[in-house]
Order: sequence, then structure tokens, then C-alpha cells
Amino acid sequence: MDAISVIRAKRDRGRLTDAQIDWVIDAYTRGEVADEQMSALAMAILLNGMDRGEIARWTAAMIESGERMDFSSLTRPTADKHSTGGVGDKITLPLAPLVAACGAAVPQLSGRGLGHTGGTLDKLESIPGWRALLSNDEMMGVLRDVGAVICAAGDGLAPADKKLYALRDVTGTVEAIPLIASSIMSKKIAEGTGSLVLDVKVGSGAFMKNIEDARELAATMVGLGTDHGVRTVALLTDMSTPLGLTAGNALEVRESVEVLAGGGPEDVVELTLALAREMLTAAGLPDADPEKALADGSAMDHWRRMISAQGGDPDAPLPRAREQHVVTADSDGVLTTLDAYAVGVAAWRLGAGRARKEDPVQAGAGVEMHAKPGDPVTAGQPLLTLHTDTPERFPLAVEALTDAVRIAPAGTDFRPSPIVLDRLA
Repeated sequence: MDAISVIRAKRDRGRLTDAQIDWVIDAYTRGEVADEQMSALAMAILLNGMDRGEIARWTAAMIESGERMDFSSLTRPTADKHSTGGVGDKITLPLAPLVAACGAAVPQLSGRGLGHTGGTLDKLESIPGWRALLSNDEMMGVLRDVGAVICAAGDGLAPADKKLYALRDVTGTVEAIPLIASSIMSKKIAEGTGSLVLDVKVGSGAFMKNIEDARELAATMVGLGTDHGVRTVALLTDMSTPLGLTAGNALEVRESVEVLAGGGPEDVVELTLALAREMLTAAGLPDADPEKALADGSAMDHWRRMISAQGGDPDAPLPRAREQHVVTADSDGVLTTLDAYAVGVAAWRLGAGRARKEDPVQAGAGVEMHAKPGDPVTAGQPLLTLHTDTPERFPLAVEALTDAVRIAPAGTDFRPSPIVLDRLA
């Protein structure tokens, strides 16, 4: 085997053999295939695609590049959820303890934000003392004691994916659906969960801008999960508008706690419950009632225990940014657009996100929203409050919001998009 023949095969629109895929993933992980060669192959895959058999083998090869976790010693069925990322997407925070309160074990291996999309670990690290890095033994201990854990994936899970992801990020090949699907699913299958619910975002603030691409990605991932013996279902959900009323780390934790306390924004509650029901059904617990677990305080109890088990103080005050700037409505009417991508970029520019993986984030930075599409507004009314410790960031954040808001005349018949757009299983 050699890298050039594998590159040429895909460049010329051929089908990669199982042997070629196994060899190139293993050789790249070991450093025998150079970054520039894997970059060329990734671009060939972006341009020419892969069939289901190729994607399945590529995913299997990435899984085999590292270790696999085993949750068979747990007395609860395991269920996991993965979101393709968005703005204000804090759903993992209330969802994991909620599903645990209903009887499943939730081993939630999460990541950090990059660019305009927020990262679950960055959000939770705004809680004083909370730790993202746990050993496998610590992770299993929290799962046994609490039923839910949210932590960073160890280096041993699908190391080929970690290396390839960094390469795709700098070579313009992130958008390749076969590589997105295999990246997500190799980690989730190696993680060892028995069932998986995928939240595939669609819209301006999502990676997939249109529903056709999102449906293709979702169908590919559901097929991969099914082929590897993991009960997998996908929901396509709207990301044209940010989820909830906050985008930013501590701001989103505060809103998540409101949901666990029985309140919170309607869209966050709706999606949390929809995903919880899917996870519980996939885990073999279709009669569990997540709405009751929110109302009776058991989900909040599991949240507090989960945070404490990872070194955090659930009663500690969350960080608040030192400076605020208010953006107001310029006319009376009905808010019809609040663009998710623009809000995400503004939060990023305020310090809530990072341009490079090693960049620090401001725990208190972000955007607070005072109205959502469909709400009536009046001229001069606060629409957004921008939060940061560094006020010199305000001008660029405001610039990002230039075309983010549209207000139609009062009386306009406007109905926001539903949160859940489709379901694939």
C-alpha cells in the first residue's frame, strides 16, 4: 500500500477498498502518511464522496485506532446524545441529569467551542471548581453514583479522528459529509453507549444550512450507528434563531438551571423534553416521564449531584461580565428575524468563544436576548444586552449584529419555525 495510489483512486472517483481504508487510517495515525497526503485524500473525498460501505469501513477503521469503553457493568441502560452544534445550544446541561433522573445512564463526552458555536465544557467550566477531565475510573464512579456525567473525551478514543479533525479544520474539508459523519460516529461508537440520539441542526447558525444536507448527514449517521449495533435516531432541529435567550458560557448555565427548576425559555424546555423522550425510548424506558422529573425536582437533584461529583459548587455564584451594552429596536412592529449566526459571531467577538483551540474564553461574556421572533416590539425597547469584561470588544460585536434583526409592521401574521423539523430512524 502507498498513500499516492489511495489518493489517486478517490481523485479519479473510484471506490476505496476495505484494505485501502484500513491501511491509510492506520498509517496516518502512526505518522507514516503525511499531513499533506491526508489533506489531498480529504479533498478528494469532499469532491467525490463515499458510498455507505466506504463510510462504514472508514468509521470502523477510526474506531479501531484507539480504545473502546465498556459500560456493561452498569445496572442502567446507557443513552447518549450528540448535537452538531449551534448558538445558545445548552441542551446537554439540563438533558443529561433529566434523563438520569428517569432511570438511564448518560455518559456524555462533550467538546469545546470553536468559532461561533459554543462548547458544553466551556459552559460548565464557568461553575467554580468543576472539572472536565476525569479518568475512566472517575467517569464510571460518577455514572454509578449519579447516573449522568459530562466530561471531556480521553485521548484514547478514536485518536485517528482527533488528528484528522485538526487537519480538516485548516484545509477547507470540514464540510465533507462522509468525514463529518464518520468523525462524530467513530467517537460515539467507541464510547460504548447502547443508544444514541442525534440532534442535527439546520439553519444559519448551524453547520448544515439547508434541510437537504442536514437530512443526508442525519441519514448517514443513523445508518452508521445501526450498522455498528447502536440504536440510533436523529432529530433535525431549527437553528435559524438562537436557542433560548442566552448565548455565552455562564449565561447559558444560568438559563439551564432555570429549566431544571421548572422554568426557562419555552423552546429550550420543548427541545430538552423531545430529546429526553427519544433517549429514554431508545434506552428501553418508554414509560418514563421526563416532564414529571422536571416538575418534581428530581432532575435538579441529579444536576446538583453531578456538578458536585465533578468538583463543582452548584450553589456558587456564576461569573458575571463587568461591562454591558444594550442594542435597542429601531421601530415598532413584530420581530421576524434574530439571526443565529450573527448572534453567535457577536458572542464570540465579546470573548465567549475562541478562534483557536488554545484560546481562553471569558466565562461571563455573551449575548442576552430580550425578544424572539414572533414577539411584538416597540422602538427603543432593549432587544439584546451584550456582556464582556473588555468593552473595546463592543464595536465589532455590534457590527456583527448589523443585519441580524428584522422587524415587520405591527399586525404582520408571522409564525416562527417549529423547533423539531423532522425525525429519522
